[in-house]
Amino acid sequence: MTTKMMRAARMYEGGKPMVIEQVAVPAIRPTEVLVKVKACGIVPNLHNILTNWVSWFPNLPLPKLPAIFGLDPAGVVEAVGEQVYDFKPGDRVYVNPARYCGSCRACRSGNTTGCSAYTFNGYFGFTPRSPRMFEDYPYGGLCEYMPAPQYSLVKLPDCLSFETAARLGYLGTAYRALLKAKVGPGSTILINGISGTLGLGAVALALAMGARKILGTARNEALFQRVKDLAAPGRIEIHTLGNGSTHEWVDRVTNGEGLDVIIDALGPGAPASSLIDALRGLHRGGCLVNIGAVAGEVPLDLHWIMDNDIQVSGSAWFTAGQGQEMADMVESGVLDLSFFEHSVFPLEEVNQAISGIENRHGGFGNFVICP
Repeated sequence: MTTKMMRAARMYEGGKPMVIEQVAVPAIRPTEVLVKVKACGIVPNLHNILTNWVSWFPNLPLPKLPAIFGLDPAGVVEAVGEQVYDFKPGDRVYVNPARYCGSCRACRSGNTTGCSAYTFNGYFGFTPRSPRMFEDYPYGGLCEYMPAPQYSLVKLPDCLSFETAARLGYLGTAYRALLKAKVGPGSTILINGISGTLGLGAVALALAMGARKILGTARNEALFQRVKDLAAPGRIEIHTLGNGSTHEWVDRVTNGEGLDVIIDALGPGAPASSLIDALRGLHRGGCLVNIGAVAGEVPLDLHWIMDNDIQVSGSAWFTAGQGQEMADMVESGVLDLSFFEHSVFPLEEVNQAISGIENRHGGFGNFVICP
């Protein structure tokens, strides 16, 4: 019997280009599906993963090299295992890369994000048990076919393109943070880094969830009007980082009412001072959720946080169920993702796509590999 082969981008050494090779199409286990990858997102952080991760975050394991990376795949179900219940060949799906064991205490209680082996398939792991998870799931999305557990799948409506679906990872990160903070009609929120990859998704989702007022901070003033144009005039206001105090600006814009929620989407290169400044804009009982991973020590005035009943938390990724909610919101028309500008590359140009990603227009740019 002839083994069916496929193209895959494999990394042999950190910092070196990926190599396009022929590998065998993977077999699937009974509870898995085989997905023909139509699009895989290339996120801004992938360059760091491939070049600096081992030295920056040695506690967060990478898959054993050579490895097939690729965090955000979307495609069509090619085949299903005999114990798959709700998917069939031809279904359009997004594959949530979050892998969990299903048997630890957290998983058994339904808190799969708290899994003691929680790992991003095709990206990096979070725990000492992640190397075992990488052995179980060695195929990321930068190939033609990949196996996926049925628990990871999001059904996509016809009106949601594969290229846009390949952005669901960053969108879902923002969505889970907004859910944690209980954002809804009446909420006044601030998004630190509003024009970036994470921040712009938070804008679209906050609008879909009915947020009354969306404030933001950013540096690239050329993008400010484009962000404001995503909503009715006056619903989005933006402050230039470095141009005076954020919390004093918040006080003026909200007429002293302050913020219900801050979503901090600034990345590891941002100074902690931006987060601390924004934090003071919360009113009593407010909430800050960090999703951008500002690096280094962040000094917090815990006495002030206690006295004002403030919550400060992190939020990691999202579940397949929350991914389905976003897909359903697109289908119903309440979540508008039409602002993305897709830059599509074939698999053979994956290295050019990764190296050119910094040239995207803030969060509006969406770099995608279509195998």
